[in-house]
Amino acid sequence: MVESYLSEEFHVPHKHPSEDALRNWRKAVTLVKNHRRRFRHVADLKRRSLHNDRLSEIKDSLRVTFLAMRAALRFIDAGHSANHHPEEAKASDFHNDPDKLASMVQNYHVKILRSLGGVKGVAEAVQVNIDEGVKSTELTSRQETYGANKYTEKPSKSFFMFVWEALHDLTLIILMVCGVVSIGVGLATEGFPDGLYDGLGILLSILLVVTVTAVSDYRQSLQFKDLDKEKKKISCQVTRDGCRKKVSIYDLVVGDIVHLSIGDQVPADGIFISGYSLLIDESSLTGESEAVHIDEKKPFILGGTKVQDGSAKMLVAAVGTRTEWGKLMETLSDEGETETPLQVKLNGVATIIGKIGLVFAVLTFLVLIVRFLVDKAMRNDFSSWTMSDALSILDYFATAVTIIVVAVPEGLPLAVTLSLAFAMKKLMDDKALVRHLSACETMGSSTCICTDKTGTLTTNHMVVDKIWVSGQTQVVKERVPLHENVSTVLLQCIFECTGSEVVKGANGQTSILGTPTESAILEFGLLLGGDFGAVRSEITLLKMEPFNSKKKNMSVITRLPNGQIRAFCKGASEIVLQICDKIIDESLEPVEMTEEKAKAVTKVINEFADQALRTLCLAYVDVEGEFDMQKDIPAFGYTLIAVVGIKDPLRPGVNEAVKTCLDAGITVRMVTGDNINTARAIAKECGILTNGVAIEGPEFRNKTDQEKRRLAPLIQVMARSSPTDKLELVKNLRALSEVVAVTGDGTNDAPALHESDIGFAMGIAGTEVAKEQADVIVMDDDFATIVKVAKWGRAVYINIQKFVQFQLTVNIVALMINFVSACITGSAPLTAVQLLWVNLIMDTLGALALATEPPNDGLMKRQPVLRTESFITKTMWRNIIGQSVYQMAILFVLNFAGKPILNLHGDNATAILNTFIFNTFVFCQVFNEVNSRDINEINIFRGMLSSWVFIGVMFSTVVFQIIIVEFLGTFASTVPLDWDLWLLSIAIGFVSMPIAVVLKCIPVEKPHDGYVRLAGGPEENV
Repeated sequence: MVESYLSEEFHVPHKHPSEDALRNWRKAVTLVKNHRRRFRHVADLKRRSLHNDRLSEIKDSLRVTFLAMRAALRFIDAGHSANHHPEEAKASDFHNDPDKLASMVQNYHVKILRSLGGVKGVAEAVQVNIDEGVKSTELTSRQETYGANKYTEKPSKSFFMFVWEALHDLTLIILMVCGVVSIGVGLATEGFPDGLYDGLGILLSILLVVTVTAVSDYRQSLQFKDLDKEKKKISCQVTRDGCRKKVSIYDLVVGDIVHLSIGDQVPADGIFISGYSLLIDESSLTGESEAVHIDEKKPFILGGTKVQDGSAKMLVAAVGTRTEWGKLMETLSDEGETETPLQVKLNGVATIIGKIGLVFAVLTFLVLIVRFLVDKAMRNDFSSWTMSDALSILDYFATAVTIIVVAVPEGLPLAVTLSLAFAMKKLMDDKALVRHLSACETMGSSTCICTDKTGTLTTNHMVVDKIWVSGQTQVVKERVPLHENVSTVLLQCIFECTGSEVVKGANGQTSILGTPTESAILEFGLLLGGDFGAVRSEITLLKMEPFNSKKKNMSVITRLPNGQIRAFCKGASEIVLQICDKIIDESLEPVEMTEEKAKAVTKVINEFADQALRTLCLAYVDVEGEFDMQKDIPAFGYTLIAVVGIKDPLRPGVNEAVKTCLDAGITVRMVTGDNINTARAIAKECGILTNGVAIEGPEFRNKTDQEKRRLAPLIQVMARSSPTDKLELVKNLRALSEVVAVTGDGTNDAPALHESDIGFAMGIAGTEVAKEQADVIVMDDDFATIVKVAKWGRAVYINIQKFVQFQLTVNIVALMINFVSACITGSAPLTAVQLLWVNLIMDTLGALALATEPPNDGLMKRQPVLRTESFITKTMWRNIIGQSVYQMAILFVLNFAGKPILNLHGDNATAILNTFIFNTFVFCQVFNEVNSRDINEINIFRGMLSSWVFIGVMFSTVVFQIIIVEFLGTFASTVPLDWDLWLLSIAIGFVSMPIAVVLKCIPVEKPHDGYVRLAGGPEENV
């Protein structure tokens, strides 16, 4: 109803909204009481624009500098430096001089580096052994000498800043002026202390409102601060004390040896030590999209850039604000989080209701003034004006302003932020780090989840379960008996063709650092009796092409101890099998790969896959003569050594989590790089594959656009998929109006994460590039955590609906009772102080009580909310109108006929009646707040005791109401009530509960609260 009057400006996209869309809705918000508070949790577009302009300037400057330096490098490399003598530099010049070190890296001073003796000379200058790394005992002294890897951040707001912002409410400022004037006029007419009470009551009420508001906002800011800390937790691999370990990037020091791999963010400025096929994406610094190849000739790596391909070791040369990235981060300010669609929509609703309230406030004031003037004229007293008349007019004005305070629902959009902040905090405890506010809101509407298999549905604790070698399949329980010829080449392939390492910790225990798949194969190699260190020391690694999701394999080329050049390849079984033309069979010698033998191997692969084993093939090829390092590693002619079957068990609880999604109307689709048979087996095991389609990525990729569009909603499993296939699937599903959540962990998953409605990156297996593009980071990589996000997303939506229903009921009743009473009797039954208390109940306290309720299991028994669905549903309007009619009927009867009904007599009968009306009105809101806990269901008490915030707000409201009525009468214009009137107030308020039951039995056109109930779904637990 109200939403139908919203202009187009209040409908913004949930992801990547344009600057114009954000600017337009701000212009459309014409009635704001407190601009600072209302727009605190939305993006500061002006600051964002300045931020982007400054970022562009810095990038342009850096790009020009870097291009000039690289041109100079090419000039030097081309041999044009005959007349340019190398700049003499000594290691001692750089010792304890962090600025010189930083300048050398940032200015690409290769000549200085060469004169120092390369990276080893720099290591000598900073007193570190490249093999051993920094000693832990030196960390503090190195931070003092070279600086810490941190930049100065903007200090967070103090509590008093929130008090100051709360005081910027225009209506409260006007009321403060009224209060001060009232004190002045009161003292002049009534003397001290009686003349103080009215004005002081207003000022004390404002103080209470400001304090409660500031406390709520401050606590909310602390929640966001905790979330920001979590977002900035980035770790990296370093060598320290001779051991490889994981540390926070903020703990890095100059001299650290950092290990870089695909998807990592470079944590500081450094110098290349060694590595393979290292490509660095410098677009975050320079804006250049073309990746830069890093090697011994171009050894400088800048912090803030990202590893696009390859792997390397780097010596840290500059940290913190001595790096270009640190300087950049320090200059840029926080421009705020982009607002969510629900925040924008409720800003529009608040604007419409506020305009209505403003009209009623003006009309109320005019009616009161006209009646006052008519009454004065009828008494022939028009020519005589006293201070008492001025005080009456001031009271009328204060009442009108307070009606505006109540009528403008400033708390509506702020309640969204409160609810989202609360949900984000709880989700952080549940191992889900929400990076963008809108993600939590959008997840409540998700209709499908495209999930990875490995590590998300499975445990990611892999072990080699079976191996096919020399024509035989063997179960790996203990050491597998192999012939020496086969064992030697197999161990060479396992220990050389890997991006992982076997290391010994400080306690002497052996551990494996690397991906779960690599770790499983290395562990198998150790089980065979292999010695990782011995094999690596005997064989020289010449070149490596690391694994990536496009090729689905990795390969290396090496020189054996006898001088033979040998390449090894490991990867997806079908892909590696295709490049093999020989095989080591039962004869233990390489023989030709006949069609019959290829079919036999394929049969083995399928058998392993049908048992839900992940299959990999290992192969080698000997290269004649010397290997040209400028050429690629051989792509054909390999000899198949073995097929490995790796077991990765399902995570506990995955079946239940998938079933919960299906019950909630959320389709789960598995998108994996694994073999189609392995994918099918796992999908069936966890309940994903029922009667849908299982397809391979290349097959989907080669279909026409129309075929893709028709097939996309039927797909339940996509195997052997590339990141491009995943992106295509997401695009086609979104084109069919699906709200798509996507999981990803690799660098190449970034486009799909960006394109999706909600992107989930894995916290353990995920790369920094994937995390940067994601909306939510799943800290434990568990699919069940994604389901929790969906549950909380639905809870946020429902909680805001509850709060809106409650607040609109209070708005309608407060406006009508004061307006009608002013028209008929010439006075408003609720004073400014009382209305301020009511505003506090329905705004800040109401939001705390209703917008922070935890989710219940019933939320996942309903279909997702439709994006086209009206937020304020017909069911809500039924409840709002029903409760408003009841409350207004009671209050009007009391207002116009309360004295005879309550048998009130004497001088203070009017004061008692007005106090009773105020008390009854408040208790109607208390019980209606309980009613609002569930929009549809009759049982409103389910789960109430588990919501300690709700219980605390209810208790505080009742206690403070007692204090106001019984002890603060001189300030709040109340008098103490007898116990029978107290009981009657509570009873009238309580009657709203059976009325709510009756209302919920009245059918409306669409009997749901934004979610479509599943056919045959249970009605309990909702």
